[in-house]
Amino acid sequence: MHPAYALSDVATVFSPSLVFFPELIRKNIARVIEMAGSPERLRPHVKTHKTREIARMLLDAGVTKHKCATIAEAEMLAIAGAPDVLIAYPLVGPNLDRLVGLIRKYPGTAFSTLIDDVNATRALSATLSAAGVKVGVLLDLDVGHHRTGIPIGDSALSLYQLAATLPGLTPNGFQLYDGHNNQPDRAARETAVREFIAPVLALRAKAEAKGVPVPRLVCGGTPSFPVYAAMTDIPGIECSPGTFVLHDAGYGPKYADLAGITPAAVLVTRVISRPTADRVTLDLGNKSVAADPALEKRVTLLDFPEYKTVGHNEEHLIVETAGAASYKPGDVVYALPGHICPTVALHRDVLVAEGGKIVGRWNVASRDRVLTV
Repeated sequence: MHPAYALSDVATVFSPSLVFFPELIRKNIARVIEMAGSPERLRPHVKTHKTREIARMLLDAGVTKHKCATIAEAEMLAIAGAPDVLIAYPLVGPNLDRLVGLIRKYPGTAFSTLIDDVNATRALSATLSAAGVKVGVLLDLDVGHHRTGIPIGDSALSLYQLAATLPGLTPNGFQLYDGHNNQPDRAARETAVREFIAPVLALRAKAEAKGVPVPRLVCGGTPSFPVYAAMTDIPGIECSPGTFVLHDAGYGPKYADLAGITPAAVLVTRVISRPTADRVTLDLGNKSVAADPALEKRVTLLDFPEYKTVGHNEEHLIVETAGAASYKPGDVVYALPGHICPTVALHRDVLVAEGGKIVGRWNVASRDRVLTV
């Protein structure tokens, strides 16, 4: 267990609680800036932490460009003072009017969003132009993840050209999110990226030849970040990892090329029952830690005997271990979440620890879908 995690005042900490360690967060930010070469090459995703405080840490470190997925996250970033915010999500329905509200309420922030569909792009243009406002748009390219985006090709080029002619829109570049490239081997990830980056660059050249600029390529997430960070020969790459600020047990041991990034969020849990001779039950249910990883990967219990997770429901985590006899109800256990991003969203507030004790509390501001807009 990292020495920073042990809390001298843990007896006063309600469980289950999520604790952030700002010293480690700052070190993670510094490490990622070092890997990228400069803060200008970063556009980190706010989805992991959803807090004003970490947004301000990034701003203090020189990171001026940010990425998010919801209107609430975008508003939180604007409140924190972020000058450049990409809403990397298709905006449809009432969210179009909410975007107008954002632009009007926060003139100090330049907002942009994604396009991947002709009709949705026309609707975005109609709403913005009717309101007399403009927004930057990035063409969302499907580079193999098949979640959102338009395939690389003539249709993508036509859509980007169309955006340049529609009122209220300013073409701002391409997004390339390759969430499927999460191979543990760095060479395998790099090979996968190289397979689609050449067609992307060809599409960029065609767009620019037709007079439509492509000033930026917003690329990847945390697993593929080291690959894009090394591509200093391609102009305009903006790396958009998110998990790195807090990190987690899912990424920690998996990627050797993310060395130097340390989990900075820990769950404090307690033993609540010893139902059998080889079982320990903790108050760490799926309402306090993300349940999307496989059962055995949802948490990593720290300084705990070898164990097997055998049950997880709303308020209980049940493990089997030969060392169960050494635990009794009330004992404190520290745990790393397997997936930190949705874990944070389960907590309205997080505790903050420095110098081995709790020093404050941060609100997870943009876990809500609506702030004011």
